[in-house]
Parts: sequence; structure tokens; C-alpha cells
Amino acid sequence: MIDKKRWSLKSLNGPSPFDLAMMVLSLFSVIVVLILTFGKVDAETRRLLLFIDLSICIIFMSRFFYGLVKASNKKFYLRHHWIDFVASIPAIEALRIARVFQILRVIRLIRVSRTLIIPLIKQRKQTTLASLLLAMVFILTTASIVILLVEAGVDGANIETAEQAIWWTLVTISTVGYGDYYPVSTVGHVIGALVIMSGVSFFGVISGYMASVFVAPDENERSENNKKEIKFELEKVILRMEQNQVQMEKNQQQMLEEITRLRKEINDK
Repeated sequence: MIDKKRWSLKSLNGPSPFDLAMMVLSLFSVIVVLILTFGKVDAETRRLLLFIDLSICIIFMSRFFYGLVKASNKKFYLRHHWIDFVASIPAIEALRIARVFQILRVIRLIRVSRTLIIPLIKQRKQTTLASLLLAMVFILTTASIVILLVEAGVDGANIETAEQAIWWTLVTISTVGYGDYYPVSTVGHVIGALVIMSGVSFFGVISGYMASVFVAPDENERSENNKKEIKFELEKVILRMEQNQVQMEKNQQQMLEEITRLRKEINDK
């Protein structure tokens, strides 16, 4: 009952950044599945789309098992997230459509939540990681597909297979530039330039994030020291107040004793 209440409260607070990232990936993977099912593509483009779908499924599967390990009530988690596991199976064509239910579940969470901005701001690290994950998948898949379609059939082209397209995208986005595979068409050169600029921006964000991760412990340590100092000062003030109260009680007791003594002297006279 407690876990159910926690789950419902979490739902009301809105989806986490990784839930939103999984929704976007689910939508993207559904588009890939529709292209594989109904689109007329050549053999190499189809193989590339299958590679992309397999990579997205690995991300889904990793997310599912991570949530399962972290869940306090694993039966409850399995009962509410079994569709995530089913949608993560890449080998069975019919089960891939189950990713639509992932999208619908997150949309339901969005509808019951008041806003999406507040959870994203509160969970900045998760938002950054989720954004980097989406950017990585989007750049790799889009660039690989487009460069393979553009370079196919061009005279002198050396990017003709799915593996070559993926390798070229990885090398270009990392700005390594081995030169073993390269575009020869004008459109391919434009795509390469865009991928290089995206890669520079992408790894710049990663560098900033890693720097913040290493700097954060120092900030936390300073925060802890400040808390200790404040606590020490508060304890000193409370101790001083207690001492003053004890002294006041002693003075009050002395005054009462003096009054009693004076009354006794008056009565004796």
C-alpha cells in the first residue's frame, strides 16, 4: 500500500526527465518500426535501421533492469512496467508496436501533472543526462541514415554500407577524422559540417557536465561546513539562554527567600 501511494504521488508530480527521454525514444523507435514495416528502402538502409532499433532496445532494456534493481517492491514494479520489458525485445516484430503503450503511459503522467518545467529544473543532473542521451541517439541515427541515402549511388562514394555510415558518423561527431570514410558529394559535405558542429557542441556539454560532477563534492563539503558552523552557533546561543534562565531562576529564588524573611521579621515585631 505504501509503495502504491508513493508511485501515485510520483505520478502526480509528473514524469522524470528519463521518463520523458524514454517517451521520445519510444516515439522515434515506432517511426523506425513503421519505416521497416511499410517503407520501401534498400537493403543497406534497412540493415542500418535494424542496427538503430537494436541500439534503442538496449537502452530500453537497461532502463528497465535499472528500475527493477532500484525498486523496493519488485513485484509492484513488474506489474506496472512489464510492457517496458516487452517493448524492449528487438527480435519479435509484433512486440515492437508495444512501444506505443510506453508513449501512452508517459502522456498519461504528463496529463495528470501540473507542469513539466518544475521537475526538470529540480532534477538538473537527470535532465542533463537524459538530454545528452537523446542528443547522442538523434545525431548518430539521423546522420547515419542521411549520409547513407545521400552517398548511395554517387560516383566515387565510399560510404555504401550500414557499418560504414555508422563508423563515419562516430568518427565525425567525435572530430577524430580518420579519413578512411568520407562523403564525396556536396550535400554529404554539408551534412559532415553539421555533424562536426554538433559533435563539438555535444562534447562541450559533456565536458561541462563532468566538471560540475567533480566540482559538486567541494560545494557540498562547503555546504556541510556551513551547516556545522550554524549548528555550533545555535548551540552556543541555546546554551547561553539556558544559563541565563538558570541564573534568572536563582535570582528569583533569592528574591522569594528575601521576601519570606522580611515577612517573617515583620510578623515577629
